[in-house]
Amino acid sequence: MRKALLLLLAIGLLASGAVAEELEYLDKLPPLIDREIFFGDPEIAGGKISPDGRFISFLKTYGGQLNIWVKGIDEPFDAARPMSADTTRPVFRYGWTRDGKYLLYIQDKGGNENFHAYVVDPTEKPKEGQDVPEARDLTPIEGVRVYFYSFPEKTPDIIYIGLNDRDERFHDVYRLRISTGERELVWENTEEMSGFIFDLDGNLRMTTRQTEDGGTEFFRVEGKDLVSIYTVTNEETAYILRFQKEGKRAYMVTNKGKENDLTQLAIFDPETGKTEYVESDPDKEVDFGGALFSNVTKQIVATTYEGERAIEFAFTGKTRSSKKHTSISRSN
Repeated sequence: MRKALLLLLAIGLLASGAVAEELEYLDKLPPLIDREIFFGDPEIAGGKISPDGRFISFLKTYGGQLNIWVKGIDEPFDAARPMSADTTRPVFRYGWTRDGKYLLYIQDKGGNENFHAYVVDPTEKPKEGQDVPEARDLTPIEGVRVYFYSFPEKTPDIIYIGLNDRDERFHDVYRLRISTGERELVWENTEEMSGFIFDLDGNLRMTTRQTEDGGTEFFRVEGKDLVSIYTVTNEETAYILRFQKEGKRAYMVTNKGKENDLTQLAIFDPETGKTEYVESDPDKEVDFGGALFSNVTKQIVATTYEGERAIEFAFTGKTRSSKKHTSISRSN
């Protein structure tokens, strides 16, 4: 019995010593960072200025979820008013109409991923007993999912959307008048297209479809007909950034061809299917990242390349060869 007690005492002393060492080690560690800092909602995100310059919109928590808020351009942020009030799902995608008259956003119900398009007037006051103005459902059809395709600057009350109301697998293209909700069928997608590409004036110019091997095939729209003009395999990439101002050609990002490992910026002609490569990563290390366009001239003002630790901005001058690269470091 005595030996057993001595053994337990020895174990206790060893354990207490280990605990003391552990506590001493923990005291030397920096304080823990609250996980809310990493995974919680931001105080303010997604800020946008309305095209008419009257309002500033942003995402901020309302009812435990991120919702849209608006304030006048000269008002303090404390005067901001909520424009949406979904307490079950955050609002992620929203924007202004071209004339700044309405706010557009998409939202599903309870995570069913049947996203509808909603519009709200930022100048409208909430009804009695309500905290936000009434939002109109522009696509009030059960079991459909909306896609936004085009927001023509020349016709701010008209946008082009996709709805899978006829066939849940594929989206047809509609012209939608925002002020009234009136929809008009533009393209019945019986060819099982997966993408629709418009020019800056809202004209449907191209469509895309997945090939049997998982690649992408591009088609030119000729009236009611489709003409195949460009194809990449499942090991290649190609997509359209946007059409040029003159409307004849488009900016394409592609790496078609065995000689091209990284994607590059090219100018694509839908009439001929030919590409003219204009820019790639000067260091030949990463894919083409993206492009920034002027709202005034509609021309590219900068291109971006994202590496492991920095984002490279190539500021363009009058010629494409006039570039200056600036690195913006990112923390790990």
